[in-house]
Amino acid sequence: MSDPPRESRRSRFLSREEIELWNKVTADVRPSRGRRRRPPEEQPIEAGEPKKAAAAPPPTPAPAEKKPRPRPAAPPAEIDHRTRTKLRRGRLEVEAKLDLHGLRQAEAQTALYDFLRRAQAAGARMAIVVTGKGVRSEEGGVLRRLVPLWLSAPAMRDLVVGFGEAARNHGGEGALYVQIRRPRGAK
Repeated sequence: MSDPPRESRRSRFLSREEIELWNKVTADVRPSRGRRRRPPEEQPIEAGEPKKAAAAPPPTPAPAEKKPRPRPAAPPAEIDHRTRTKLRRGRLEVEAKLDLHGLRQAEAQTALYDFLRRAQAAGARMAIVVTGKGVRSEEGGVLRRLVPLWLSAPAMRDLVVGFGEAARNHGGEGALYVQIRRPRGAK
C-alpha cells in the first residue's frame, strides 16, 4: 500500500463534533515533565457550519516558576591509577591531613566531616585521612573499616569525589587518599 501522490492529498479541517470529541479525550492528559500545556488551538470550521460565539475562558494565573533541583552528586569512586601514581611520586600535593588515631567512632566521624568541610572551603583538592592499621584485631581497626563506609555515605557526596588506599610513603593500609569535590558554584 503506497501513499497517494502529494497533489491528490488534501488536508481537511476538523468538524465541530470532532474537535469536541478530541477535547473530551485529551481533557485528562497531562503534559510531560518540563513541558507546559498549550491552550487548545481553534481550527477553522467547515463552510457549512455556522460559527458560534465562544465565551473567552477566564485567564488562568501563570504557574510559579520552579527552580530546578540540583542534581545529587555522584557516589565516590576509587581514585584512578594516574592520580594515585602522581600522589605516590610526589607530583600531586596532598593539601590536608587528618589523623584519627585515638578517637572513638562518634568523635572520628564528626572530626572527619568537619575536616572535609574545612578542607573544601579552603580549596583543597586532595587530603589524607590516617585511620591506623588496627593491629590489635585480625580484621583491622574499627576506624579502618568504618571510614570508607562514612566516605561513601550520601551525606558525604557533596564533599568527596573519590578515595582509595594511600601509598606506602603516606601510610599505606592505615591511611586513605580522599579527593575533595569542588564546592557548588566554584569554577
